[in-house]
Amino acid sequence: MANVMKYNSWDTKFKSPFGALKTSQSATINIETSKDFDINSIKLIIEKEDGNLNPVLVRELDLKQIAEHDNVRQYSVEVAPLEEAAVYYYFFVVELNLYGENKTLFYGKQSSNGMLCEYNYENINKYQLTVYEDYKVPSWFKEGILYHIFVDRFNNGNRNGKVDNPKKNSFLYGNWDDDPMYIKDRNGEIARWDFQGGNLKGIINKLGYLKKLGVSIIYLSPIFEAASNHKYDTGNYKKIDPMFGDEEIFKELIDKAAQKGISIVLDGVFSHVGADSLYFNKFNNYDSVGAYQSEDSPYRSWFNFKKGSEEYQCWWGVKSLPNTNELEPSFMDYIIYDKDSVINKWMNMGVKGWRLDVADELPTKFIEELKKETIKNNNDSILIGEVWEDASNKISYGERRSYLLGNQLDSVLGYPFRDNLIDFLNGKISSWQLNDLFMTIKENYPSEAFKSNLNLLSSHDIVRVKTALNSDKELLKLAILAQMSFEGVPYIYYGDEAGLEGGKDPENRKTYPWKNEDMEIMDFYRHCSQFRNRNKVFTLGDTYFIYSGNDEVFAYIRYNKDDSELILLNRSKDKQTVNLDIKANYIEEVTITYSVVNNGEKIEPIDNRFNIDVDSKSYRIFKICR
Repeated sequence: MANVMKYNSWDTKFKSPFGALKTSQSATINIETSKDFDINSIKLIIEKEDGNLNPVLVRELDLKQIAEHDNVRQYSVEVAPLEEAAVYYYFFVVELNLYGENKTLFYGKQSSNGMLCEYNYENINKYQLTVYEDYKVPSWFKEGILYHIFVDRFNNGNRNGKVDNPKKNSFLYGNWDDDPMYIKDRNGEIARWDFQGGNLKGIINKLGYLKKLGVSIIYLSPIFEAASNHKYDTGNYKKIDPMFGDEEIFKELIDKAAQKGISIVLDGVFSHVGADSLYFNKFNNYDSVGAYQSEDSPYRSWFNFKKGSEEYQCWWGVKSLPNTNELEPSFMDYIIYDKDSVINKWMNMGVKGWRLDVADELPTKFIEELKKETIKNNNDSILIGEVWEDASNKISYGERRSYLLGNQLDSVLGYPFRDNLIDFLNGKISSWQLNDLFMTIKENYPSEAFKSNLNLLSSHDIVRVKTALNSDKELLKLAILAQMSFEGVPYIYYGDEAGLEGGKDPENRKTYPWKNEDMEIMDFYRHCSQFRNRNKVFTLGDTYFIYSGNDEVFAYIRYNKDDSELILLNRSKDKQTVNLDIKANYIEEVTITYSVVNNGEKIEPIDNRFNIDVDSKSYRIFKICR
């Protein structure tokens, strides 16, 4: 029965416009059927979910026949704007007479692409339709390149190299390039936190380096006072950790970065604090009455204790990280609303935005209220969320999250980008599978969200990209080229540009290898970032993904009204040839010109197709001339 109907949500001939819709936007859905079938009716069913994730009917629309030619009948329906921002789902119900018997068939989305597949009603895979309130992400962010600094491991700005204000009972490495390690007790708990001595002054000293790299955004891992080296166990939200510096030095960093066109984004860790904190004070290290010490503590309501017990809820069972009650009014005041709230204190100093740690752990209302406050403080600010999956349909704690519907997050960490690309380069998936994975995200995300997606290759939570690619520098270059030419914001984890390697934590948190960089990788990063920043098509353009017809070669076009660039990535150890029908898929009357290495090489189509050779583990970029 698969040939009864034809539909493809990725093709604007069948669904227009492509992808997510604004709340004010209508859509046209077209279907084709064979004249061999006696169709009685075709219905479009649109649903959304209730609070328990059960489907609720929103609209049932009849598709009307609009044309008939050759052996095809065409049906169409206009979908009026769905005025509530939400994630909707749709499928088709077909009533037909088959071999003298009335049948009801159900059609949903194929698992890997936008085409139809016949299902039983009980297991139908419905099409997703994201409907969002229109919004714009500030251009400084979506046109920028972000650099993530793990402060303790980036650079020590002291001339004598000494560590500032070392913590009691901590471990200091003897040399900057010592490999990090955890010092644990017999129970597997951290006995002494280890520090290399990176600080804010060290970042100030390297602003020129970052500018030359093409960076326009610095995202700092947590900088507030905390016991650990990573600072995700906040001790005091309103104080810079003395090992990193103080407010005067931080303000100097903000101002000097701004002079170079670089904005600062901070890490907001609000789902939990440190047990060793001003607010919890489990170890009596603060001059405060902490929640752990007394039921009369002003912070007691921020946490969940078992009645009459010292037992408390903590983040993923880690006793050093007590969970907060984010919606508790005094906590909301302290973090968001007060004139000197955590958000306002640091934004008043010039911070341009926040990255929310473990956004899945934060209530929807908390994110929405924090977003309102950042906008009130600075209309040009941004809010990023740590979300590891497709952020348009994420389910967290039994709730379908609404991160990208216009009033929460501007951007999310692009772990799917990284995972999909690494799997392709390592030979785990084919180019057409990579194409389909990226198209699914592009279809589900609002355009602004896709253009603002943080395309990372490494982070402090995962294996570094060079290690993930088995130290293959040619494949690493392909990953870098993809990151810098892709739609979205490139995210460089400190040291990746220097060829730094590392497995899981703590190996992925080694110090930056100053004076020991891999200059081949460094130069390639600079080349790619400069190429991106010089060509607006890579920062502002749209993307058209192309099936290359070759499992080893991934292809896509970046385009705007003034320019079109074709990118080809060959992961194979052998030279590969692709045969592309750009005219059929993209634009009429084209030639292509190699615009990176051999300027002037032109390729003319043969029977409307372009034959292109791509060398082993290499890329080619062509300008499409209309």
